[in-house]
Amino acid sequence: MWLLALIPFSLQGLAIGFDEIYFHWKRGLPRWERIGHPLDTFSLLVCLLFTLYVPFTDLSMKVYIGLAVLSCIMVTKDEFVHKEHCPATENWLHACLFILHPITLIVAGLIWPVIQGAALPVWILSWLDNAPALEWFLFSQAILIALFMLYQIIFWNFIWKDEPVLKF
Repeated sequence: MWLLALIPFSLQGLAIGFDEIYFHWKRGLPRWERIGHPLDTFSLLVCLLFTLYVPFTDLSMKVYIGLAVLSCIMVTKDEFVHKEHCPATENWLHACLFILHPITLIVAGLIWPVIQGAALPVWILSWLDNAPALEWFLFSQAILIALFMLYQIIFWNFIWKDEPVLKF
């Protein structure tokens, strides 16, 4: 059953990959997106690292919820400008990402006490029944997200030359 927990992460990764390779490479990114997108990625990375390295307590769960809410708000910050720069299909994909983002953070928040061996309701433990695999998965997600953030910073701010990468 624990494999079900991987679905929102996988869907989010596929959607962001498509957004990046199809839409961003096609239209290029203005400066505000070249700065803002790595910040969005960083807000997600902070949440995942929090679940991996901070002991699970009532207080730390409240802090995590605050970080997750902040991350959800942060990823929507560009939408006021996106409507001017993006086609409707890209805006639709962003809407899908806005749905997946909090679901992914909720699932990470449910995995967190499992990998730390906290006392949890039976329904959670029966669903998330492979703590070592879940911990490895969150760790690998954190690495992939950190690498994606580095790509966003390096490619869009130091390599890209103000023209579309791909012409479709």
